[in-house]
Amino acid sequence: MTTIHTSRETGRRPVTGPVTCIGETMAALIPEPAAPLDGAGLLGIRIAGAESNVAMYLADHGVPARWVSALGDDPFGHRIRAEVAASGVDVSGVRTDPHRPTGLLVKDPGTEATRVHYYRRGSAASALTPDLLDDDAVRSAGLIHLSGITPALSAGCRDMVTALLEPDIAERPCPVSFDVNHRAALWADGAAATVLLGLARRADITFVGLDEAQALWGDGLADAFAVRDLLPQPPVLVVKDGARAATAFDGPRVHTVPAPRVEVIEPVGAGDAFAAGFLAGLLRGEEPVRALRLGHLTAGAALRVTGDHGPLPDRARLAELLDAAPEEWAEGE
Repeated sequence: MTTIHTSRETGRRPVTGPVTCIGETMAALIPEPAAPLDGAGLLGIRIAGAESNVAMYLADHGVPARWVSALGDDPFGHRIRAEVAASGVDVSGVRTDPHRPTGLLVKDPGTEATRVHYYRRGSAASALTPDLLDDDAVRSAGLIHLSGITPALSAGCRDMVTALLEPDIAERPCPVSFDVNHRAALWADGAAATVLLGLARRADITFVGLDEAQALWGDGLADAFAVRDLLPQPPVLVVKDGARAATAFDGPRVHTVPAPRVEVIEPVGAGDAFAAGFLAGLLRGEEPVRALRLGHLTAGAALRVTGDHGPLPDRARLAELLDAAPEEWAEGE
């Protein structure tokens, strides 16, 4: 039985079911080879979704994972379901909506960053409501993973996420992991800062990037410790500082692990991969430093590909890197 630290008072709680990741996955059109969209000749079809990314990387690490969402009864929806299932993720909790389409995004790679154009308004997943929480696929979870993308999709989705995080930690049937994952384009109502702060404070495990914390809650958040002062409630808080380092606050303990050197092809999806690696480490009983290392290594798999999901190093290499001396670790994969 795996345990996970979820309260300074109650210590560690058992995790006896799969990690259930709830959120939208879309079809993604990506220029191939990578180039600005306005000059691209061909578009490849991939899939993209923060929560299904986490589920797939968890499965890669051998952690039982389930993805719960809704898809349209259309070719994109059929393709997404099949691809996520083929990665070893349980998709039995994914609903098919005959009246709404599967969401779509188009990536526009640039020299400095990749822009993403969304076509997801009125999608099947945007119609999810708190009734989803009564499904056995959710009720039987050992840990639930969410992101800040979902509450931006609709009032029903926001109510669903709020309902999951509303009970006090000790009263929840299982721990809840929350990745802030701020997508400014989805928050036309200007509520992102307030809504995401409230949700981040209520999770058992919270992930946030230093840059997104600054964008949401002010440039005065100069470092991970300032973010911890703003978010003292989560028993576990992970603050990611881009290509520099990640810091985990595990109760009163603080651990910082620098990011290893990685040749970056495209950064989208790296945050999801990091969350999956860190959670996999905790669920395997690793100490926070090794869980942070596994997060970095998993993020590297996403950074080296144009899609959101790339191959991990083989098990022997992962073990070698997790055990590496600090100077060897810094040299990268």
